[in-house]
Amino acid sequence: MLGEWRRRGTRHGSADLAAAVRMLVLDGRLPAGTRLPAERELAEVLPVSRTMITAALDQLRAEGLVASRRGAGSWISLPTGSLGVAPDTPLVGQSMVDFARAAPPALPGLLAAFDQVRRSLPEYLADHGYYEHGLPELRKRIADRYAARGLPTSPNQIVITSGAQHALALALRLLTGPGDRVLVEQPSYPNALDAIKAVSAIPVPVAMTDTGWDLPGIAAALRQAAPRMAYVVVDFHNPTAHRLDAEGRAELADIARRARTPLVVDETVVELDLDGDPLDGPPPMASFAEDLVVTLGSASKSHWGGLRIGWIRATPEVVHRLISTRTALDLGSAVVEQLVLAELMADPEPALRERRAQLAAQRDVLIEGLREHCPAWRFRTPSGGLSVWCELDAPVSTRIAVVAQNHGIRLAPGSRFGAHGGFERWLRLPFVQPPDVLRDAARRLGLVAASVAGTGPAGEADVTVPVA
Repeated sequence: MLGEWRRRGTRHGSADLAAAVRMLVLDGRLPAGTRLPAERELAEVLPVSRTMITAALDQLRAEGLVASRRGAGSWISLPTGSLGVAPDTPLVGQSMVDFARAAPPALPGLLAAFDQVRRSLPEYLADHGYYEHGLPELRKRIADRYAARGLPTSPNQIVITSGAQHALALALRLLTGPGDRVLVEQPSYPNALDAIKAVSAIPVPVAMTDTGWDLPGIAAALRQAAPRMAYVVVDFHNPTAHRLDAEGRAELADIARRARTPLVVDETVVELDLDGDPLDGPPPMASFAEDLVVTLGSASKSHWGGLRIGWIRATPEVVHRLISTRTALDLGSAVVEQLVLAELMADPEPALRERRAQLAAQRDVLIEGLREHCPAWRFRTPSGGLSVWCELDAPVSTRIAVVAQNHGIRLAPGSRFGAHGGFERWLRLPFVQPPDVLRDAARRLGLVAASVAGTGPAGEADVTVPVA
């Protein structure tokens, strides 16, 4: 992981080593809590003198990036800061572009679906309106969509929820308890990390690689940490937009089966395959481990976040257990919104095809703008999802998020996507805005990047913007 860390010769060896470790921490590749090798072991492996190792660690301890205790060794820590950004920070005479929420506006056919539902609503008004499993018609259409993707599914394997976040909360309530460990990708979706911490579970991060998932690292974490479940996003991962291929899914399923660890798989953006057809993509994870996989889905990214309709696909036995625990939280999702989504899913392809084409065009506009105005930033063109994961030219993600408010852009700093912070060299930039807004936002980001160039990292901070 350190690579070619030594840059300036032996006179500055300790500073170079400290800088290399610091970058791994800020990039999130060394999460907080990671135990470091003993000083003697580091000196032998690198190889350098023990004195150089001690000097480098002393520098990192002074910065708050390493903590040590006699007899317990050293581990990665994170400094704390007080930079806060309120959601409604005053702007400098310009409209706010929300780059913190990766959520597109409603599909054009949504209003027509509401009109259609209004005509059929009277028959439901005579009923009690409580459907713990969800409306049978919607469950059938979601099951049919899984079948079209190559995963035979019956309606009794579907539970309708109030969005994917609610679905994850139900899964966590079922599978974990206070103090249990939950394996997560590093980086990961901030709201999922918050949900894990909200049930007093402990996220165990496994760093993503430049090409996707570190499957040997996941296997090692499952053996060593023995988490009660794993939360993964294998279709257009949020925020990196990586997609795990069929071979990798089979390997991940085998790893989970050997460790007997349930996989909670978030498919929130599986329909947003911008360079292909979702029906031709890799088989769903449940195809490889039906008994171990709990799949989360949602209409928030594909149709509209305001519907607040999601779902869980699992075995009938897990569905029964979910319903038994659900009644302590709620008694079912809103009927009208379920009817609307059922109407939209009667013939889903035309509207989804239009959605994908629009997002692909907006993605290309944002990338063109970033290349023009932020040429030092690096990124790969995502083949799906809703955002670009940008590597900055310096660890200034939090500082950029702070300064961007004054330029009319609301950003979630990279640290929000780490289980314990980090990722100061990264930003997630959604392309859900209209093309003209994206072009102007890229121009503003160029001004922000120029204004913070050479200022150095702001340190960990609580930038309080809502993320989606």
